[in-house]
Amino acid sequence: MHILIIDGQSGRMGAQLIEGLRKAGLNEKHVVTAIGTNALATSAMLKAGADQAATGENAVLVQCKKADIIAGPLGIVLADALLGEITPQMAVAVGQSDARRVLLPVTQCKSTVVGTGNMTRAQLVDEAAARIIMLCTENG
Repeated sequence: MHILIIDGQSGRMGAQLIEGLRKAGLNEKHVVTAIGTNALATSAMLKAGADQAATGENAVLVQCKKADIIAGPLGIVLADALLGEITPQMAVAVGQSDARRVLLPVTQCKSTVVGTGNMTRAQLVDEAAARIIMLCTENG
């Protein structure tokens, strides 16, 4: 199973998610690919334990076609989010992918997802990691 983590800015959320997946016991048959919208984000996620990593728009476009699960902040499906790091093409690639999406509802992208409560980033990451592990278990 191919898990794609997309993040921008500092890459801290993506890195925390990768660390959470590793702690939760994600096994070696699951490949974690990290795509950063910038080199800093990519580096942070690679240091956190991603199996492979790349940077930029084309990497997102290519890897969204291959992914079984895509995870990241809500902004990865919103054009111009993450301080403009998410291009319209990137948002479309994530949205049109056949992959399951696990989106963390952060509010920095000027979007609010109602019904999610006031969870901390750590709680969001833990819940997202648990959901990804559940999806991996369901699909082998």
